[in-house]
Amino acid sequence: MIKIKISKKNINLTINQAIKTLQSGGLVIFPSDTVYGLLVDATNKAAVEKLIAFKNRPVGKPISVFTGLGSMGQLVEINNDQQKVFEEILPGPFTIILPSKHKVNKLLESETGTLGVRIPMYRYIEVLVDQFRKPITATSANLAGRSPHYSIGSLLNELTEKQKKLIDLIVDAGQLPKNKPSTVVDLSRSNVKILRQGNEDFIKSKVFRSLTSEETKNIAGQIFTKNYKKDDKPLIFIIKGEMGVGKTVFVKGIGEKLGINNIVSPTYVIYYEYKNFYHFDLYQIEDREEFGNLGIDKFLVPGNILCFEWGEKAGEIIELLKDKGNIVYIDMKYINEKEREIIVQN
Repeated sequence: MIKIKISKKNINLTINQAIKTLQSGGLVIFPSDTVYGLLVDATNKAAVEKLIAFKNRPVGKPISVFTGLGSMGQLVEINNDQQKVFEEILPGPFTIILPSKHKVNKLLESETGTLGVRIPMYRYIEVLVDQFRKPITATSANLAGRSPHYSIGSLLNELTEKQKKLIDLIVDAGQLPKNKPSTVVDLSRSNVKILRQGNEDFIKSKVFRSLTSEETKNIAGQIFTKNYKKDDKPLIFIIKGEMGVGKTVFVKGIGEKLGINNIVSPTYVIYYEYKNFYHFDLYQIEDREEFGNLGIDKFLVPGNILCFEWGEKAGEIIELLKDKGNIVYIDMKYINEKEREIIVQN
């Protein structure tokens, strides 16, 4: 058994080691956006059998796989309407069940020929899937019927020596945030069925996680690109979150998509104007009269983009904004000192 503590400095080495292990039919313990997972090559029968033996999982119980959004259609049947939905919610903490194209080992499929697919918003998994170029199992690293694990220590404490010997590589990312396992959504039939509820409701919201300012800006750019229609109503971002959580960084990410690189916080002047982009900070706003002095109406024209930091205070104008524009709600939260959660609702 090889153990590696993953970090920004050794990510390439760690990914390369994981790929070598998977290619040789090995079993890998790896972090994800929810819990620690058990990874094997999903096309390798011997590797899949090893995983099932490790988990002591009943024969016939399906196991989902990690893949990429671009390669998802190679594994399962997807219609055009489903594809549009997936582009809105994925990557994210969802397992989607669809009719399988039987490109993975049949032990991973259900008795009815369906397959669960996962596209997580988790940097290390994304890199691994992209470089391995094959589907990888996405089951949680726990024994059948037991709770999932958020640390390597708690997992190893649960295992017998025989089970430990089945592990070829452990990638340790420390204590993971205590998120529930993914929400499992069965779309294999005409009626949508939620088989397991995780932290996020299907379609209602999308959650991103960021470890750096650059990641926050990249996420903001993605969200802006998906929502902006130049000739439609003005696009409005209502951004909530505590002091220092990264609201201005998020706005900078949108600005950079527009070629605006000189954005600063407008704390002392309420707002700054950049071409058709308006950046408001409502922290100092105390009453309705101050909102009236802003003259929000004149900014609410098609093609304009408005970002409101401290969106918690936008209640006085929210009905106006809803009537005149398309609103995207952004809720930013601390997970720990470095990590942020960005929840998006339209």
